[in-house]
Amino acid sequence: MSLDEATLYLTVRELGNRIRAGRLSPVALTEAYLDRLQKIGPRLNAVVTVTRELALQQARDAERDMKAGNNRGPLHGIPYGLKDLVATRGIPTTWGGEPFRKQVFDYDATVTRKLRDAGAVLVAKLAMVEIAGGFGYNNADASFSGPGKTPWNLDYWSGGSSSGPGAAVAAGLVGFTIGSETSGSIITPAAYCGVSGLRPTYGRVSRHGAMALSWTLDKLGPMCRCADDCGLVLAAMAGRDPLDASTVAKPFGHPEAKPAKKYRIAVIKDATTNIMPAVRENFEQSLKVLAKFCDVADAVTFPTMPFGPVVGTIVSAEGASAFRNEIEAGRLKELKTAEMHPAACAASMIGAVDYLQAMRLRSKMQKTMAELYAKYDALIAPARTTVSYPIARNFNESYMEYGFGPPIIQAGNLAGQPALAIPNGFGPNNLPTGIQFTGKAWSEARLLSIAHAYQQATDWHTRRPTL
Repeated sequence: MSLDEATLYLTVRELGNRIRAGRLSPVALTEAYLDRLQKIGPRLNAVVTVTRELALQQARDAERDMKAGNNRGPLHGIPYGLKDLVATRGIPTTWGGEPFRKQVFDYDATVTRKLRDAGAVLVAKLAMVEIAGGFGYNNADASFSGPGKTPWNLDYWSGGSSSGPGAAVAAGLVGFTIGSETSGSIITPAAYCGVSGLRPTYGRVSRHGAMALSWTLDKLGPMCRCADDCGLVLAAMAGRDPLDASTVAKPFGHPEAKPAKKYRIAVIKDATTNIMPAVRENFEQSLKVLAKFCDVADAVTFPTMPFGPVVGTIVSAEGASAFRNEIEAGRLKELKTAEMHPAACAASMIGAVDYLQAMRLRSKMQKTMAELYAKYDALIAPARTTVSYPIARNFNESYMEYGFGPPIIQAGNLAGQPALAIPNGFGPNNLPTGIQFTGKAWSEARLLSIAHAYQQATDWHTRRPTL
C-alpha cells in the first residue's frame, strides 16, 4: 500500500504503535522510506548507500515476527539510517572519504547488531564529512558525496560531521538515525536541521566497529524527530560491551512521560551575548516555556578554561595515531579537503609532553565541570549561536560578526557529559534554531524528560520542510 508523507514524519513511538496494532506494515513503511531516500536523498547529498535488499528482508522478518506475537520492543519494524562510519557486514562503510569509498568490513558494529536485535530495519548508510572532519575543514563541500544540505533551505549546510543523519531525519527519509560526536557533530546538525540529537555520556554506548577518530572523545548517539524517540533508541543501544573497554555497565531507563519533580535548570551566563538576534529571541521564548515546569535559576558563569585548545590537542594527537598508516602512505591526499593531509602530518608531530599536558588539564576540567553541574539538573544554552551557514561560503566568512558562545560543546565533550539539542524556532532564510540541555554524567533520562515536557508544550519538532 502507498503511504502518505505525514506517516513518514511520525515519531518512532507513533510508528511503533501503529505497527503493533496491525495498522501499519513494516514492509510498506520500509518501501516508502526506500523510495523517498532515492528520490530526495540525492538532492540533500545525504545518502551514500541505500540498503534495499537487506532492508526489505529485515522488514519482512519484522512483519512475520509481529504476526507471530514476537514483539522485540519499540524499534521493531522501524526503518533507520547509520552514519557511514559505523561498520555493516558486507556493505560499504566509507567514512565519507574517497580513499575509503570501497571499504567493506566482514563484521557489524555493536550498535548495528543491537539495533538489528531490537528489530530495527537498516535502510541506508548516510553521508558524513570525510573522516568526521578529523584534521579540520573550512567549507561544507568536504565529502565525496557533496556538501550536506539542510532540507529547510537547500542553499545552506546541514551541519557536520553527521550531515546525512541530520538531513535524513528532517526530510522524512528514515524513522531515526545514528550519528557520532567528538566535538559537536551531533549537536550542530541537530540544530541546523531542526531535529532532536542526543550526545550520550562517554561510555554509555559502545563504539566497537565505528571509525575511531579520538578514542577518549568519540561518542555515538541517536538523531530523531523528538526527545522521546531519542530515549527509545538510546535504550536499545546502551550498555556494557566487552569489545569496547570504555563502556560502563550502567543501566539506562527511558524517562517518565512527565518530569516527576520541578527540575532546577540554569542558563549559562553570556550564552546570548554576541549571537544572532533570532537565536536570542527564540532562546528567550524557550525560557518562558521552561519556566512553567522548571525552576529556572539565575545565570551561572561558565568556567574560564582552555577547553577548545585542549580538545584540539587531544583530537589531533589521537587522530594522527588512529590514521597513522594512512598518513604515512599518503592516502589522505585523496581527500576532498586539500588541507587535511598537511594538517594530519602536523598533528602526527604533536609531542607526548603536549598530549599528556592536555590530558592533565582535562582531569582538572572534568572536576570543575562536575562541581558546576552538581548544583543543577541541567544547564541550557542556544544549540548554536547562528542558524546554518551558506554552503557556497567558507566557515570563516560566514556570520563572522557572531562568536561561538561559551565553549559548552567542547567542555561537555571533554568531560564526557551528555547533551541534547532540540528545535525551538526559526531564523533568517527559513532556517531552524535550537536549544541544548546539558547535564552531569549519566543524566540522559533527566535531560530527555525536561526536553520532552518542552516539546509537549510546543510544536517546533512537528514542523516539516517543503521539499
